[in-house]
Amino acid sequence: MRTSYDVVIVGGGHNGLVAAAYLARAGRSVLVLERLDHTGGAAVSTRAFAGVDARLSRYSYLVSLLPQKIVRDLGLRFAVRKRTVSSYTPAVRDGRPTGLLVGAGESRTREAFAQLTGSDREFAAWQRFYGTTHRLAQRVFPTLTEPLPTRADLRARIDDDATWQALFERPLGETVEETFADDLVRGVVLTDALIGTFTTAHDPALRQNRCFLYHVIGGGTGDWDVPVGGMGALTDALADAARGAGAEIVTDCPVTALATDGRSAEVTCPQGTVGARRVLVNASPRELAHLLGETPPPPAEGAQLKVNMLLTRLPRLRDSRVDPRDAFAGTFHVAEGYDQLERSYRQAAAGGLPAAPPSEIYCHSLTDPSILGPDLVRTGHQTLTLFGLHAPARLFTDDHDATRDRLLAATLAELDAHLAEPLADCLATDADGRPCIEAKTPLDLDRELGLPGGNIFHRELAFPYADPEDERPEGAPGCWGVATAHPNVLLCGAGAVRGGGVSGIPGHNAAMAVLEEG
Repeated sequence: MRTSYDVVIVGGGHNGLVAAAYLARAGRSVLVLERLDHTGGAAVSTRAFAGVDARLSRYSYLVSLLPQKIVRDLGLRFAVRKRTVSSYTPAVRDGRPTGLLVGAGESRTREAFAQLTGSDREFAAWQRFYGTTHRLAQRVFPTLTEPLPTRADLRARIDDDATWQALFERPLGETVEETFADDLVRGVVLTDALIGTFTTAHDPALRQNRCFLYHVIGGGTGDWDVPVGGMGALTDALADAARGAGAEIVTDCPVTALATDGRSAEVTCPQGTVGARRVLVNASPRELAHLLGETPPPPAEGAQLKVNMLLTRLPRLRDSRVDPRDAFAGTFHVAEGYDQLERSYRQAAAGGLPAAPPSEIYCHSLTDPSILGPDLVRTGHQTLTLFGLHAPARLFTDDHDATRDRLLAATLAELDAHLAEPLADCLATDADGRPCIEAKTPLDLDRELGLPGGNIFHRELAFPYADPEDERPEGAPGCWGVATAHPNVLLCGAGAVRGGGVSGIPGHNAAMAVLEEG
């Protein structure tokens, strides 16, 4: 490790590695300091169960927002695969198990809507609604790797006043209720507004709208794809690209302090103090404030339960018309009807666990079995990833482990209600005979990854346009949404504007801001 660099990057998560690769390729001297013994942050693959040859995407698990531009620019050997089914939502109608399967061809989806609702109305509304979001995605997604547009410029680019009003001006719940009549269909739509965001369909602050926007614009299509080899395959490829370009990466090296006068900076870690012209922080605004000795921003807590499982086989469904391989290949929605979601939010906001915890599940290994060892593939083992909603960090502060266990049991009971056999009968066991299941709460994510309150976005999401005070005079360098109060310290993690998700976009944008300023 040298005594000074052009750029020091605090944190070796995927965004920090993107920034490092771009800057090193441009000839800058770059040092990445990572507190853990490995790079990757929340985008890692892990053998989570003792003696079991399965590499699970332990935290983040699907890819939508990663631009192909970054993959091409950095020459990454990384690929994703499309899921054959978009989603399956089980239900009980007239006392009989049924469900809504979306995907696997238009005719099959149309038939599923007709069987659930008794008419073609909801399918036609679905087609119109997601046709609109697809057009929105095509116009908005390319802007994420450009300087931030003004609000007026983004509105002009979208060029659809009705869509602008529905997603940028009015609570999303109004649009969902005007567009769809069926409670289950409404709930499937609303879930994209709640992933990692603790809010309601009618939140006047539009938190749900911002979350929904980022969930439907990825790649210009809104598709959520499976990373081949798991999330670790992406961050390993990024680390290789950064090192190959000349960046130096040091793990087991937590940064303990940062000092800057706006022109130069000093970064302190156990190996000493390093000078830098610029510092990029791939950590939350809270962590940045701690490093600078400043007052941290108000917290924005996370609200999810992440569960990883390995099964000996997929469970059979009560809805016998649907093959479990179809149901679990996409997003399997549990207790996510519209009214159920709103009721669960109210219960959690009042300080209690939801009576019917909502969650969504998918099976990585159906699309990409490479994460399993040959013996597991041969014997039919499968992974399940569950993401529970409306589980805010505040619920776990008094008795963390007991609360986690109660919530996990209630969440799995909701799933079991739609299965023809208990999930517990399908769980594999590890080398010590324990069931292959682990659950992570928001407080676990705070402790393990430094996510404030377990918030996977580091703070509340922002619409992808510049605030008026961030706009620059014509001809001045662009605003990239990565600035802090210190001119030579930039955010390159999820807390940047247009951050969140496995995208690499904040890393790209921070690197572009550095290169633009010379």
